[in-house]
Amino acid sequence: MGNPDSQDIFSLPHDEMVQVFIDQHRQMLLSSLDGLDEDEARLKLVESKTTLLGLVKHAIFVERVWFGEAATGKSRAELGIASSPSKSFDLSASDTIESIRRDYAQAIELSREVVKGKTGDHVFSGNRRGSLPLRWIQLHMLRELAQHCGHADILREQILSARN
Repeated sequence: MGNPDSQDIFSLPHDEMVQVFIDQHRQMLLSSLDGLDEDEARLKLVESKTTLLGLVKHAIFVERVWFGEAATGKSRAELGIASSPSKSFDLSASDTIESIRRDYAQAIELSREVVKGKTGDHVFSGNRRGSLPLRWIQLHMLRELAQHCGHADILREQILSARN
């Protein structure tokens, strides 16, 4: 799906509209890495594990939990993702801006494949909470992405201001 301008979004059916907002937030989070070097992307500016690169790595985990685990019932180990949200922020020495961008793009593509042809009423039964409609998962995903975009904006602003 393309990225309709704001006027086009108003006329979309609900399920498509939500997907456009999710895609926009995915792109906003990914763009938080634009123009940064590897050290800046890993810079720890808060007490938590939160870094810009870690935020995007966590977004990979979120995609795989909601559109992998919840959709298929496969374990996190089977999906090759961290066992917990906290661990999903951990960066390995081999994690780079390029590798995380690539992995995030792949996770997004898998997520899109999972929801293709489904409506918000479709139920995913593989989540630890039990069965959840796709609509709930999409809204949760949008909430999660919006929160992390806010974190990324603040971290990026601090990083860029430290350059001057």
